[in-house]
Amino acid sequence: MRDLEIDNLNRKNRELGERIKQITVKAQSWHYRAKYNESVVNALKSNNQQAMAHGSMQIKEGCGDSEVNDAASSTNHHLARGSQDPVPQIQQLKCRACKSKEASVLLYPCMHLCLCKECERLIDSCPVCQSTAISFSPSISLPKKPSMCRFNPLSSQSYHFGSLNGSAARKINPIRCSSSSSSSSKLNRNGWISVPSPVPERESDGVEVRATSVPESVGETPKSKLKETLVLGSLFGLWYLFNIYFNIYNKQVLKAFHYPVTVTLAQFAVGSVLVILMWTLNLYKRPKISGAQLVAILPLAMVHTLGNLFTNMSLGKVAVSFTHTIKAMEPFFSVVLSAMFLGEFPTIWVLSSLVPIVGGVGLASMTEASFNWAGFWSAMASNLTNQSRNVLSKKFMVRKEESLDNITLFSIITIMSFFLLAPYAFFTEGVKFTPAYLEAAGINVNQLYTRSFIAALCFHAYQQVSYMILQRVSPVTHSVGNCVKRVVVIVTSVLFFRTPVSPINGLGTGIALGGVFLYSRVKRIKPKAKAE
Repeated sequence: MRDLEIDNLNRKNRELGERIKQITVKAQSWHYRAKYNESVVNALKSNNQQAMAHGSMQIKEGCGDSEVNDAASSTNHHLARGSQDPVPQIQQLKCRACKSKEASVLLYPCMHLCLCKECERLIDSCPVCQSTAISFSPSISLPKKPSMCRFNPLSSQSYHFGSLNGSAARKINPIRCSSSSSSSSKLNRNGWISVPSPVPERESDGVEVRATSVPESVGETPKSKLKETLVLGSLFGLWYLFNIYFNIYNKQVLKAFHYPVTVTLAQFAVGSVLVILMWTLNLYKRPKISGAQLVAILPLAMVHTLGNLFTNMSLGKVAVSFTHTIKAMEPFFSVVLSAMFLGEFPTIWVLSSLVPIVGGVGLASMTEASFNWAGFWSAMASNLTNQSRNVLSKKFMVRKEESLDNITLFSIITIMSFFLLAPYAFFTEGVKFTPAYLEAAGINVNQLYTRSFIAALCFHAYQQVSYMILQRVSPVTHSVGNCVKRVVVIVTSVLFFRTPVSPINGLGTGIALGGVFLYSRVKRIKPKAKAE
């Protein structure tokens, strides 16, 4: 179930990350576009005022009574000077500088259409009125000079926003502006307006604009962070506490009542009642399950039932510490089954981490005082069935579009496991959990019922808390916490039951748990993609 939750959260995190990235890109793009357009408007406004002030004393209007007529009359200098002898139309459209090419550049503010594109690059003032002018060309391609900028507010070039505080840069689209060759005048050569432009110039060195990315903790106050930390710490504490109480009380029950099938059934019964109460009281949303989903969940419930049954069988035969040492081999079965049925082959780092796990379990088994084969193979079978459940869960989650969250999935599996195990328990062990049978066997009825109820309650509670933690932390953090949990359970069980532990046995257990910790770290290392 843990690997299922990890894969499900990874998928949701990737989708959420992509969505956040898209929204961030869009928001930053519109923000900087608005800032850019505002700066362009201010620059144009300032340059226009300077151009008007500079040319007010020099400007000579055309002969027309409107700006359009001024532009037309500027092509005929004889007409502009009052001559009554019009020049032929073809000569009127000639460039006033080279006298050969067609005039296609309109100058502002004098509105004289008197230059071609080539001459416009070389002349600073209007040849008709000698005033400083801004040129407007109908051509799309503009002069690529280091001192010029092109204005394109709808540019789709990439921006690159990096973090000024050292955080990871976020690639959005680089805004580049060309450097100005003159700082004394807002108007550059030929009247081009020098303003920041998002269109990169190949002939000039661009300047990348960087902005600090929005931190993930924006809007969070120190009090909210402290509260979240306290809640998370409390959940980890409850997770470990429920595990400790479950293993201690469950071991006490199994030592007095040697019927692991009935004990497992009682745990599923208490869990089913808790799930129904949780749904009835609206503590958690009641799911809508289709028949197809129930059919898909059935194999998960079967292996979940077997996994818990084999665990209880092992706890009834050997020490709690030894059972959990053997269960540290779960990563080994996970790697083997994933490679066989999912085609997920491990990296060299994962394979390396399995060596201390297998070696440590072998060393601990050889020196275990309570060792017996029934308990050993029951724990091994528990590893196999639990990891088979995780493999089946991955296939189920992949096939179903409307996948269930893990708390809901675990709740449904608990109820189904009860109905699956009940017939087998009655058939193999009969009805032996009654007060009459327990009294006849010389067992303290109240004490056994109390311990069984506490063990079943803690069994269901620690798994629910585990999923609550997984919703708040990363899968890697959860895996490390689970490794620490196993250490805590082993240590507390050894102290509580006063289990004899030899130095070699302790060393083997430590090596195995160290391998599990290493596995939880290297499992997230992705292999490098091969270059094509």
